[in-house]
Amino acid sequence: MPPSTGLSLLVYAAIAIIALIVLIARFRLNPFVVITLVSVGLALVAGMPATSVVSSYEGGVGKTLGHIALVVALGTMLGKMMAESGGAEQVARTLIDRFGERNAHWAMVCIAFLVGLPLFFEVGFVLLVPIAFTVARRVGVSILMVGLPMVAGLSVVHALVPPHPAAMLAVQAYQASVGQTLFYAILIGIPTAIIAGPLYAKFIVPHIQLPEENPLAKQFLDREPRKQLPGFAITMATILLPVLLMLLGGWANLISTPGSAFNSFLLFVGNSVIALLLATLLSFWTLGIAQGFNRDAILKFTQECLAPTASITLLVGAGGGLNRILVDSGVTNEIVSLAQDFHLSPLLMGWLFAALMRVATGSATVAMTTASGIVAPVAMGLGYPHPELLVLATGAGSVIFSHVNDGGFWLIKEYFNMTVAQTFKTWTVLETLISVIAFLFTLGLAQVI
Repeated sequence: MPPSTGLSLLVYAAIAIIALIVLIARFRLNPFVVITLVSVGLALVAGMPATSVVSSYEGGVGKTLGHIALVVALGTMLGKMMAESGGAEQVARTLIDRFGERNAHWAMVCIAFLVGLPLFFEVGFVLLVPIAFTVARRVGVSILMVGLPMVAGLSVVHALVPPHPAAMLAVQAYQASVGQTLFYAILIGIPTAIIAGPLYAKFIVPHIQLPEENPLAKQFLDREPRKQLPGFAITMATILLPVLLMLLGGWANLISTPGSAFNSFLLFVGNSVIALLLATLLSFWTLGIAQGFNRDAILKFTQECLAPTASITLLVGAGGGLNRILVDSGVTNEIVSLAQDFHLSPLLMGWLFAALMRVATGSATVAMTTASGIVAPVAMGLGYPHPELLVLATGAGSVIFSHVNDGGFWLIKEYFNMTVAQTFKTWTVLETLISVIAFLFTLGLAQVI
């Protein structure tokens, strides 16, 4: 079959996305099988050579899992140590005491906003989800009441706030000031997180009925209560170690000479996998040995917590395979070409290009980097005076409408034990709220600076 081009390619992609949603949500077929089947089908009808379809899909799966599988595994181990030691319980108690039980959802959005600064979304999520389960149990509310504000805080900093890696890439592309971008991002990000997180959670949670049993929650909650808990300070130091290391890694070229031994060291320890590995090793002492656990107990904890993550990593990998098919078949190029035919302002271009790439590929980071690479030359040619706002507009577009080709969609669904339809009503709407609200705030800010 000859390669498809133009409108037909966009139609095939739209049909593929609709088929994914219908087969998974309506007919309840296995998501991993459906994503694989639809990816291969789209590649074939788009005219990709049959001999390269499987290798393209495998390449996408492998590239995605090469990072996500390690992150999820190490983050889950760290979370398990927090849970078994009582560290998550201590953090929950402290937060509830400071904010009050009625305001636990505000506590979660605050800590997520802080912890998520240098972390990719998946890293921050697996670090904080044990705390969310513990807080929800103590307060006696649905996991969604504290979980949705948590993921809202993580998603906002992922999209908008330097030194997050995605935002830093856009800052570089637009040649924006890091300091000004950070100031504007916090100015816009805080109200955006409040609206999409705690306020939306209070509206939607009463309409979502979750099963009483949550298999993934059991590993964090089903254990004997400990009489002595680790201190709040040592628990937060353990969980924030990867945050600090990644922060140093993200700013390595600013605080050290590029190419120097110290610079290489900062980049190494600032890698998300190395940072999580070091934090996990530290937790074996601070939340393990120091709390009276022996090596056999720690080994047992770290082994038994991995089994429930298998389905999640497979789904995330399948989403990566679909992303690769969309790129290799030419769908993403057609989306870009279509959008360039319209004469748009740089801010709207940044938001729209990122939004289209997000829907097509499922990756906020890919959407942000691709869109900023396209829009930056146009904005510079037009002499747009506020590149910092272009970073925010592009970041806002990069998180819109998370659906079945986004690994974050499946993380939220599985950990919170929701159906696909419930995940659309909660997570997908939350992400779209962040995108639209942040973009509107950016437009408003553009009128006053």
